Formats: sequence, C-alpha cells, structure tokens
Amino acid sequence: MLTSVLAKTLRDQGKSILAWSAALVLIVAMYAAVWPSVRDQPSMGDFIDQMPEAFRSMFATSGADMSTPTGYIQIELLSFMGPIAVLMYAIGAGAGAIGGEEDRHTMDLLLSNPVSRGRVVADKFLAMALVTFLLAAVMGLSLVLEGRLVDLDLPPGEVAATMLHLALLGVVFGSLALALSAATGRTGLSRGLPAGLAVVAYIVNALAPLVESFDRIQKASPFYQYIAHDPLRSGVAWDSVMVSAGTIAVLVLLAILAFRRRDVAA
Repeated sequence: MLTSVLAKTLRDQGKSILAWSAALVLIVAMYAAVWPSVRDQPSMGDFIDQMPEAFRSMFATSGADMSTPTGYIQIELLSFMGPIAVLMYAIGAGAGAIGGEEDRHTMDLLLSNPVSRGRVVADKFLAMALVTFLLAAVMGLSLVLEGRLVDLDLPPGEVAATMLHLALLGVVFGSLALALSAATGRTGLSRGLPAGLAVVAYIVNALAPLVESFDRIQKASPFYQYIAHDPLRSGVAWDSVMVSAGTIAVLVLLAILAFRRRDVAA
C-alpha cells in the first residue's frame, strides 16, 4: 500500500537524478578546463568592458572580472548556464508532478491509496525541492573540488551561499509549475508559462539599470533575489531568502487548494 508519495517520487526519479548530477559535474568540468586559458588572457577583461552596455548587463554580473576565479564563474556559469540547468529540472518536475500522473493515467490509482490530495501535492513539492537543492549542492561541490585542480580557487562558504540562492530560484519557478499543474492538469502549459516568465524575470533583472520601467519592478524578479546581492562575494542575503521562501509557500498553498477543488482526469 502506498503511504509515502515522496519516497515513491524520489525512487521513480532515481536514474534521472543521477543523469542530472552527472551532467552538472561535466558542465562544471568544462568551465574549469577552460579557466587556465582564460586566466592567461588579460585581454578578456577588456573584451567584457567593450561590450555594449545592454549586452554586458544581460550576461555579466556587475563588477565581474574575467581574470579572477570569482568573476569568471559569475560570468560563464552563474549568470546563465547554471540557472538554466536548475530551472529546466525544477520546472519539469513541478509540471509533471500532477499533470504527469494524469497524462500517464496513474492519478486515479495514486488517489485510491490512503493519502489526501493535499498530501500528494505536498510530497510532490518536497521531492522537487529536495532534488533541486541536491543538484545545486552537486554544482557547488563540483565548483570547489574541480576548481582546485586548475587553480580555480573559490571560497566554499560563498559558493554554498550562491547555491542556496540558486536552488531557491529553481524552487520558486518549480512551485509555479506545480501550482499550474495542480490547477489545470496540463503539463504543456505548466512547463511553458513558468519558462516564459523565467525569461521575462531574467530580462527585467538584467536590464533594470538601463530601463526605468524595469527598475521599478526589479525587486519582484526572482532573479533579483538570486543574484543581485552578489552571494559569491557577499554570502547569503537573508532578506532575499525570506522573499523566495515566502513566494514558494504561497505557490504551494495555491497548488494544494487548486488540486483539492479540481476534477481529476481518469
């Protein structure tokens, strides 16, 4: 008899988790392998400075210096590729949490067990959040350990802080996907809308220094909570953590309420 949706979800995702973890290790290894050649090219800093301001805002953290390990990782991994990888997993897991069960015609079997709809949503959320944090931890450990092999020395405490903010970014959008999945049962919508909003949030945060209308709403962007406080240099920004945690709590509550009230496809 199924009593733990969380355990079943994690068990079902076992191979996928290993694949995602291996992919992140390889991604970090790729950037680590390139670091020695970048470090020995002082002109890379001039190249960043010569970028159009809008382009620099989109792909380079303010004040980042490609000639330093911190600046290199900020620009090459943490500003774009790292968030994409984490968001892809979190949004996919959130969208598939409820809608995926309905697509596979297994939701009626799941609900025939002694578990409430609220418990199903909560356990599905916990599975998505736990794996998202796990993947962020894998990325962080890879940065510290693989970086040491090529003199890409990064402060472990600040790396951990950055991974905390990155994981929360993923869980925010994963929770939005979960809420849409619980409310509609449509996996396509539940993936596409959060992905589109993530792109918008990224652009708003990146171009806020250049666009006045974006500057007014920048702090509403989850990407602002993720990177604007520069956690790789400054550590954890607890006010941003609380904003992200509050957003997640509201979205999960909405997901539970929506799933309780909706007719489920057989």
